[in-house]
Amino acid sequence: MKARGAVLSRRHAHSAAVSNWKSLQAGDRVEIIKHAHVVAAGEVEEVSQSGNVLWLVPAGPSGPAEKELFLKSDGVQVRRA
Repeated sequence: MKARGAVLSRRHAHSAAVSNWKSLQAGDRVEIIKHAHVVAAGEVEEVSQSGNVLWLVPAGPSGPAEKELFLKSDGVQVRRA
């Protein structure tokens, strides 16, 4: 039997920040967090080879929107939605 708290619940596993952006795949649904607030949400379009740049296609009912660029050096975090 595993110790209590040794395994993240499914909800907490998805809400944990993704530290290695290179692990993200095109089409992954994510949220962008800055200062503990969700500043954007959508699907990953591409991640740079260095893993420091992410292009996001915003989710929204208004149809196709312009993709957004996020830099890890700007202090944003990514978590799976």
